[in-house]
Amino acid sequence: MTTATNTPMTAAERRREHRAWYVYDWANSAFSTTVAGVLFGPYLIAIAEEAAVGDRISVLGVSVAPGALPSFTITASTLLSAVLLPLLGAVADRTSHKRQLLGGFAWAGALAAALLFFMKDDNWELGVVAFLVANLCFGAAAVVNDSILCLIADPDERDGVSSRGWATGYAGGGLLLALNFVVVSMHDTFGLSEGMAVRLSLLSAAIWWGLFTFVPYLGIKDRPPLAVEPAEGGLLQRSFGQLWHTLRDLRSYPVALTFLVAYLFFNDGIQTVIASASVYGVEELGFETGTVLATYLLVQAVAVFGALGFGRAAQSYGAKPVILVGLVIWMVIVTVGLFLPAGELVPFLAMGAAIGVVLGGTQALARSYFSLLIPTGKEAEYFSFYHAMERGTSWLGTLVFGIVYTVTDSYRPALFALIAFFVIGGAILTRVDTAKGIEQARQASVPAGS
Repeated sequence: MTTATNTPMTAAERRREHRAWYVYDWANSAFSTTVAGVLFGPYLIAIAEEAAVGDRISVLGVSVAPGALPSFTITASTLLSAVLLPLLGAVADRTSHKRQLLGGFAWAGALAAALLFFMKDDNWELGVVAFLVANLCFGAAAVVNDSILCLIADPDERDGVSSRGWATGYAGGGLLLALNFVVVSMHDTFGLSEGMAVRLSLLSAAIWWGLFTFVPYLGIKDRPPLAVEPAEGGLLQRSFGQLWHTLRDLRSYPVALTFLVAYLFFNDGIQTVIASASVYGVEELGFETGTVLATYLLVQAVAVFGALGFGRAAQSYGAKPVILVGLVIWMVIVTVGLFLPAGELVPFLAMGAAIGVVLGGTQALARSYFSLLIPTGKEAEYFSFYHAMERGTSWLGTLVFGIVYTVTDSYRPALFALIAFFVIGGAILTRVDTAKGIEQARQASVPAGS
């Protein structure tokens, strides 16, 4: 059993721990790309259409178009996350066993994702429930994983470490996606139906996520909690106490709060584009699932270099200006999507490449930038608020996307409507004072103890 310690590490030990941390992005990207990004949405729609009466299915008594079901599923998952993740963050800040929490949530999520293999015929309900659980565990593990960044990397290292983590994630997610592309696009060669090929690909993502999580679980050291709020009672009772204290005093960190509001908007736009791109490509532009998979491979490959490039740019110009440039590019992307011609592969590939350039970079820098604004002892708790608005758990964006699609019966205006999230998020981000936020976090007087 690993003993929690704050003993200073050598440079070589720090690099080994950084590399172990990178591998969790490699692990969980299998779920975010193969499952959430590409296959789950179109396959869920196909299964729901089998169960539809007319052109609608009943979800808790509400008539819903099958095409809107993936967006509403992600919305429901995020609402659950918004309630549960802040409490998880308070618990994580009070324990020295963060790597155990990381592994537990990742393995629970991988098990839920594996259940998607059994989504077939008209059994869309199983798919919705399994995805809800998997996506919730995905967010919970991400809270713990990102809080670990603050423990293993100094402030001046975090842009680089976070960007390399994202790049590693896109490399891993892209590699598995390439294998799944071969299986899905050449399913006849392997004696598989297209449905079975999709289900096997979903299962492979769950196995990948679970297996590679062992690397950070074994490679990251336990550390005792620092400067947590004093409170009476057991772990759960004390965690509620810390959560209440943070909610009450959040106004003491106005810069961090302003960034969270900005992130709520621009990340909802990013996540909705990611979650809806495959549905847009298949349902609106008429491409085959294999073509969309190939485009995602391009996105993954470009995103590796995009994340590394944004990390280097941040070292020269600072994270905030580079994020703002990325948001302008996102605005261009959703505008181009409004006019993208159906069935034309080259424009679709160009749009995918543009997404790859900004996808990893904006998210990696947002993670490291926010880490600078967090008071010591509340890393996981603040990242829990952050992840209530984060990748794969957007709710405002997916809700708007689903509503606009339902009203217009077209994915084009639904995609373009997301420009509002980038405009509003960018405008709020311009009001974030980086130096002031760092100083507020540094001066935060958080009593030590438990």
